[in-house]
Amino acid sequence: MQWFDGEKLLAKLPKVRGRMEANCPLADLTWFRVGGPAEVLFSPADEADLVNFLKHASENIPVNVIGVGSNVLVRDGGVRGVVIRLGRAFMNVEVEPEYRVRAGAAALDVRVARVAAEHSIDALTFLRGIPGSIGGALRMNGGAYGGETKDILIEARAVSRKGNVEVLSNGRMNYTYRHCGAPEDLIFTSALFQGRPGNRNEILAAMDQITASREATQPIKTKTGGSTFKNPIGHKSWQLIDAAGLRGFAVGDAKVSEQHCNFLINEGGATAAQIEELGETIRRRVTENSGVELEWEIKRIGIGQAGEP
Repeated sequence: MQWFDGEKLLAKLPKVRGRMEANCPLADLTWFRVGGPAEVLFSPADEADLVNFLKHASENIPVNVIGVGSNVLVRDGGVRGVVIRLGRAFMNVEVEPEYRVRAGAAALDVRVARVAAEHSIDALTFLRGIPGSIGGALRMNGGAYGGETKDILIEARAVSRKGNVEVLSNGRMNYTYRHCGAPEDLIFTSALFQGRPGNRNEILAAMDQITASREATQPIKTKTGGSTFKNPIGHKSWQLIDAAGLRGFAVGDAKVSEQHCNFLINEGGATAAQIEELGETIRRRVTENSGVELEWEIKRIGIGQAGEP
């Protein structure tokens, strides 16, 4: 059920050069393939277009950002306000002197890793193991296979809700494990990373190993959102879920992966509500079994089936 009128909101929004669409379906833009529409979906033409929109749009209008949809669960009732999805203008990846790489927020992590490798730049290899884009990596200190975004970031460029462009140093991002302490209203548009000299063939071989490891241990060819829960200090989430007897546990077509217990999968007909119910059931059962509380790593946005946030 839809709880808003996108056409009415669209009429109140400032003119832009990019694309705006009212009542736009979001399910096909997420890896889970579930969820309701965006009241308005906005794809800015470039950073200046994004700045103009944020400067002139009422601050009472909710704004959410999605990337390639790999780490997000859109609820079935849809998302009120404006959902911003950065497109082609934010996908650039450029190599700079001193083994530095500048990447747009919409650039896929794997592409950034590959460009760095082709230029014999090491230290960005771990990005091959993150199924998302640079904007998401910045917002959650994305990491995999021994590396984290905080290890390579020099600075991030962002636009505030008021439309002001800011450049944040690594220190200003206030990174901790899978968390960024920068203001929530900032929309990241690009980042500058510091690599180190390496051997092209060795880097590419390491990336191949990451690819093989992911294919062997993760359900990457299913409808999934990636790692569902953060690893609690001193624990691994998948082990806690497995110990609670939840490997393969399902709510409707939402299921705990039998290949990797920290992945939830949509077997075809799941709703967002079922996936979220499955996640909350896991959290409760793990706490009952081990005394450890799991924290969602996947971002959940939008309105539930009954209209609740």
